[in-house]
Amino acid sequence: MCRVRKRVPDPKPRLRVSGGRRLTDETERIAGAYRRYARDGTERWSLANRGNRMALRERQRAVKAVLGPMGLLPLGARRVLDVGCGAGAEMARLVELGAEPSALTGIELLPERVASAHERFPELDVRAGNAEHIGWPDASFDLVLAYTVFSSILDNVMARNVAAEIDRVLKPGGVLLWYDFRYDNPRNPNVRKMSESMVRSLFPAFRGELRPITLLPPLSRRLGVMARMLYPAMAALPGLRSHLLGALVKDGHT
Repeated sequence: MCRVRKRVPDPKPRLRVSGGRRLTDETERIAGAYRRYARDGTERWSLANRGNRMALRERQRAVKAVLGPMGLLPLGARRVLDVGCGAGAEMARLVELGAEPSALTGIELLPERVASAHERFPELDVRAGNAEHIGWPDASFDLVLAYTVFSSILDNVMARNVAAEIDRVLKPGGVLLWYDFRYDNPRNPNVRKMSESMVRSLFPAFRGELRPITLLPPLSRRLGVMARMLYPAMAALPGLRSHLLGALVKDGHT
């Protein structure tokens, strides 16, 4: 049963821009793209696919490898925000890293995904909203997840707005856990690559290493019963790694 939560009023956005209609169009484009993914592409990301399972396990190991030496595991009562949390699957995986469910929060653009998250994980605080206007006070969170968020934002102004909001709600010394595409997808015009230089330009006050990870999905999905043997060997080739992952620390003096 879902808990009733007191909504925190949206703060005034820190970055004022013109072109509101353009940004509204971009929001609608993103929402439409994700609805098409849900309608037509569910099987593509299914964990019934052995290659997808291998990619997830690899990423979970990598997350532990970066957060552990930082003294963040187990996550415990540290407050965590998942930006673009979907139906809450990544938040639920954080519980496996020792997070207390009451400390986990998510914001998601699509109301139907929020409803799904409430149904699947009623103990999690998942709210509908646009990440340009995250409805929590300054310095609310110890850790913010941005998994394949910015590659879905094609408008540079919107990307800067979302980055500014993440910066605002993250505590000084807090961590941005980043995972996103480093290559363009020629078959999907609704995404773009997020190179390391682009990440650094969005988050100039953050420091930390980004490293390539995840075998190119079109390859991993075709591995079938050979995935357990072939995935590690193929993913060892840097050019075949499609994403960047890293834990970026916000300047503690801001």
